[in-house]
Amino acid sequence: MNPIVASGSLDWYMTRSTGAVAMLLLTVTVVLGVVDVRRVSSEKWPRFVVDALHRNVALLAMAFLAVHILTSVLDSFVSIPLIDAVVPFVGSYRPFWLGLGAIAFDMLIAVVATSLLRRRIGYASWRAVHWFAYASWPIAMAHGLGTGSDADAGWLLVLSVVCLLAVLAALIVRVSTGGEVAGEGGGR
Repeated sequence: MNPIVASGSLDWYMTRSTGAVAMLLLTVTVVLGVVDVRRVSSEKWPRFVVDALHRNVALLAMAFLAVHILTSVLDSFVSIPLIDAVVPFVGSYRPFWLGLGAIAFDMLIAVVATSLLRRRIGYASWRAVHWFAYASWPIAMAHGLGTGSDADAGWLLVLSVVCLLAVLAALIVRVSTGGEVAGEGGGR
């Protein structure tokens, strides 16, 4: 039998790896959003392709996030009830850091829900809630660095720095172009 499975640590590896992959995918999603997916286009990458990439990477991030939460709940090392994933600061295990994760998750659920209902709630309402995606990213980053037994591991610190630099680079591009990317301007 596989020693990882036999020792019961498969949940631990799944929790950490899906959390790291979710953070990486959320970073890609935020970077695409910051450079404004509606304005980035070329003949090779039309707007609908970039927009679809943004949406699909975000959905993939949510799938990894769901597995991250599920494996955290199923891991027998510590008791983390499912409610701790959605209600901030109520848990007994690292309540502050898990609470940050719950806040980031709640914000992302609001973004997904309003994105699915965008045509019914209107663009202005959708956009107002969509700003939560940008706010959830640094909160999720803090959650990842503040909890978990491998939070100070070199590979996770490097991944976190790369994610931070990617978002900062996207912000610099966005600000330096006055919000206009790929030579296009104007509103939506």
